[in-house]
Amino acid sequence: MPQTPQTLFVNGPILTMDDRMPRAEALLVRGGRIAAVGPRAAVQAAAESPQVVDLHGAALLPAFIDPHSHLSSVAMSLQQADVSAAADFDGLIELIGQYIRQNKVPAGAWVTARGYDHNALAERRPPDRAVLDKAAPQNPLVLQHASGHTGVFNTPALQALGLDAGAPDPPGGRFGRGADGALTGYAEENAFIQALHRVPTPGGAQLLGCYRRAQELYASYGIATVQDGMIVDQMAPLYAALVKAGALFLDTVAYADFRSCTALHAQLGEHWGRYRGRFKIGGYKTFLDGSPQARTAWLRQPYLPAEGQDPGYCGYPALGDEELYAQLCRALAEGRQVLAHCNGDAAAAQYLAQFARAKAACPGAPDVRPVMIHAQFLGRDQLPQLKALGMIPSFFVAHVYHWGDVHLRNTGPARAGHISCAGAALRAGLRFTFHQDAPVIRPDMLETVWCAANRLTRGGVLLGADERIPVYEALKAVTINAAYQYFEENEKGSLVPGKLADLTVLSADPLAADPAALRSLKVLATYKQGEPVWHAAG
Repeated sequence: MPQTPQTLFVNGPILTMDDRMPRAEALLVRGGRIAAVGPRAAVQAAAESPQVVDLHGAALLPAFIDPHSHLSSVAMSLQQADVSAAADFDGLIELIGQYIRQNKVPAGAWVTARGYDHNALAERRPPDRAVLDKAAPQNPLVLQHASGHTGVFNTPALQALGLDAGAPDPPGGRFGRGADGALTGYAEENAFIQALHRVPTPGGAQLLGCYRRAQELYASYGIATVQDGMIVDQMAPLYAALVKAGALFLDTVAYADFRSCTALHAQLGEHWGRYRGRFKIGGYKTFLDGSPQARTAWLRQPYLPAEGQDPGYCGYPALGDEELYAQLCRALAEGRQVLAHCNGDAAAAQYLAQFARAKAACPGAPDVRPVMIHAQFLGRDQLPQLKALGMIPSFFVAHVYHWGDVHLRNTGPARAGHISCAGAALRAGLRFTFHQDAPVIRPDMLETVWCAANRLTRGGVLLGADERIPVYEALKAVTINAAYQYFEENEKGSLVPGKLADLTVLSADPLAADPAALRSLKVLATYKQGEPVWHAAG
């Protein structure tokens, strides 16, 4: 009988993320699982002719786990124009035109551009369709805001989608309109998201290639489990094809839109709650508000005044109480997890109230480990309610660096200082996770750990000193806590015998590094069940 391949990792710090034995000298992999971990002599004694990986002082950790992002959007973004470097409207026009020319996009073909942020443009406002018509006069064009919550369509795109002055604003969203009522091309929240779902996507081999490259991107940041944060019925054939082709080499957990999941149940039934072909549907996703940097997040207290905006403006809800309550009752009755997008504290209050109500109406329902996604302006006073309900906040803590200065302008230092209140959550005894919401930003776990430990904005402002947390706790948020969020703590998240050998190798020990230098650490390799899925060049 052939011997099961074994791999022995030695000569570097091994951080197990297991509080019972935080460090080890060696780790042995056999058959895709961790066979032994501990002192080098004992682990070597358990090995039989292993392949030896000499770490040369690099650090071995559990592979990072992505608690929230959008794999499909990352895949699609690889076929889109990146305009994040634009400083003004002219820059947008030039970058989009350059993309069309370089890629020889034919007239009439759709163009998608991503990464613009009006906060970073000289005009400090979104462009309108007249601007985008200059960029792509012969192509339907959609320009996505970096947050993913708003965007702009040019005139050919509005025409292709059948949108004109008579288009009604959907609940939880709105179209921008001029003084004459005509559409400006701007759309936010449900108005934008519903229109975006109708934009054609690549097909066939091109699409499979996009998903391969997207997974390679995640793996390059040490991630071996990824999320597709909201999938709809139209994506059922896509995921069936990805599974059939064996195209997923990272574990992928998807969450279904409550409003569009009939085909997901019918065509992908065997994937609900369990992996098949590295793909499972973990439960449901719902949206309760928008984006704080786009001033559409729903707050309990008004934003600071902005030109042309009601001084009492607090953002707005994306969903009514009764619809949310019905969704939560459905999830509890089915025993399915719910991920709810909540950026503002008013949205958080709605989720907490309606989940408590649904739980009371469904006695005997299992613990579904509900998740509050982003939780940017979650109030410290709301933390006891999360703990009582067993709700997990997944903080987009990198907001501190990427948009902290914007939040200071929009809400002032008192509120902005407590965004992603991980320090308060840790003191309250809450289990929490961290994410990047890719493609909003790169799925860079080490940058996120740096953000949580240092809390510096782009402008160098220390934003909420008491919300900083130790590096070890930040690493738990993207390893063992993230595994718990997925009900996978017995399989992933720490280096313990019997668990899957999902591993990442870092250039240095993050617990020994200066917290200010964490961003300079590099991912050298990522392993999925003991097999390398990514290695740094050289």
